Amino acid sequence: MKKELKKMYDHANLIVTAWKDNELVGIARALTDFCYCCYLSDLAVSKQYQKQGVGKRLIELTKEKIGNQSMLLLLSAPAAMDYYPKVGLQKVENGFIIKRSE
Repeated sequence: MKKELKKMYDHANLIVTAWKDNELVGIARALTDFCYCCYLSDLAVSKQYQKQGVGKRLIELTKEKIGNQSMLLLLSAPAAMDYYPKVGLQKVENGFIIKRSE
C-alpha cells in the first residue's frame, strides 16, 4: 500500500493539508485543470479531529485554490454520504463509473 500512496500523492496536482502543531490531521487530495473542474479524490481527517470543521475547511481551501469558475466533484465513500450535504456539496444524479478491477 505504501507504493500506492506514493503514486497517489505524486500524481495529484492539488493537495491541501491541516496540521495541529507538527501533526498532520487532515488532507484533501485533488486532480484539477484549475478552470473547469476539480475531482476531490480524497478527504481524510484523523478520527480525533473529526466533527471540528477540519474537513469542511479543507474543502473551502480547495475551492479557494481552484476558483469559482471550477466545479468541485467527488465520489463519496458510503459511510460519508450524509456528511457532504452538511458541508455544502450537492448530490448529483448525472454520473457514470467504470469501477476499478483490483
